[in-house]
Amino acid sequence: MNYVIIGNSAAAIGAVEGIRQVDRQGRITIISDEPYHTYSRPLISYWLAGKVAEDRMVYRDRNFYENNNVNPLLGVKAEKIDFEGKKVILAGGADAPYDKLLIATGGKPIVPPLEGLNKQGVFSFLKFDDVKEIKKAVSAGSKKAVIIGAGLIGLKAAEALVKIGVEVTVVELANRVLPAILDEQAAAMVQDYLGKYGMKFKLNNTVARVLGDSAVTGVVLQDGTEIPCEMLVVAIGVQPNTDLVKDTDIRVNRGIVVNEKMETSIPNVYAAGDVAEGFDIVYGASRVLPLLPNAYQQGEAAGRNMAGAETAFAGGLAMNAIGFGDLPMLTAGIIKPDSEEYEVLAKAEPETASYRKVVLRDGCIVGYICLNRVDRAGIMTGLLKDKIDVTPFKDRLLSYDFGYVDFPEEFRKSRLSGGVA
Repeated sequence: MNYVIIGNSAAAIGAVEGIRQVDRQGRITIISDEPYHTYSRPLISYWLAGKVAEDRMVYRDRNFYENNNVNPLLGVKAEKIDFEGKKVILAGGADAPYDKLLIATGGKPIVPPLEGLNKQGVFSFLKFDDVKEIKKAVSAGSKKAVIIGAGLIGLKAAEALVKIGVEVTVVELANRVLPAILDEQAAAMVQDYLGKYGMKFKLNNTVARVLGDSAVTGVVLQDGTEIPCEMLVVAIGVQPNTDLVKDTDIRVNRGIVVNEKMETSIPNVYAAGDVAEGFDIVYGASRVLPLLPNAYQQGEAAGRNMAGAETAFAGGLAMNAIGFGDLPMLTAGIIKPDSEEYEVLAKAEPETASYRKVVLRDGCIVGYICLNRVDRAGIMTGLLKDKIDVTPFKDRLLSYDFGYVDFPEEFRKSRLSGGVA
């Protein structure tokens, strides 16, 4: 069997390990336009900040390809897929034939329709090469930066730049930071915390114009405010990188459409990770789930199916475990319900930047926010995933010491013994 995987991040690695659980002999080829050994993308901001060395960024050890009999074609771009001929056309004209193909091309930056983004000093913040170029610019004397976007990528970029001495202004179109994963109250606490470290924020605003001739010298915001800078980091968000399947017969919605086996609409072709739409257990529908654990699990399921072991992707959810400085947070599922079918429980302690919010539907947890005091938040994740009716102990959900002791005795015994109540 000849397996070809386009991509070299979490979904691709999951697929390799899934295949090797079933087939130890088949040939596996990984194609990646990046020249690096597989690495953990979330660590690029830590590398920029000097917290992690390059050799500590690896997602699997240096012997991974050899130990799994993988042929890595790194620094080689896949230009086109010939589905009829069952081969991937590579830059330069060579090709990689396949019996089973996995598309794990991940995401690509969302680029706004803004003139001037081709100037020197404009950067993305998604890949290792992006932060390497940013570090060069800082070393060359760039000390002021504007970041478009106050989502996870934008704030991680801001945190790293502040750490290495850059003056940072974050511009966000929404009314709060981290709008996809925090509500207004939690976001205000995070913004206040980050402001103490020197970050400046312009909310309900965006960049209207980039100043400078060949290089960035500043930006003009929608409200007319002018901010001088030598660097502009575009971190609006990420979208599925479906470029390879554009104008083909593969079915694409926002991401590549797959079934529970991660099969696409073309036989013997699979998709996994940020490029695909996986089943969301909270929303009960398929949607893009751009998170590393989901990508790996999708890739593993795809790999097992490619090798002939029928395996369903059980579903995932939008969940983030992240921190800024010594302020950790966990968020999952629906955090801003928009109808009366939901019940919301919340508790805030602004003086300690502590916040806890639980969203219920029909007695079950469908979302939560834990800010600062995040101990035992994993218990809520388990209750959410298992769709447990928490009505008997919902009054304890906001307690920072909430735990198994709060469960009814019979249910507690069942959970602790690994059973299902």
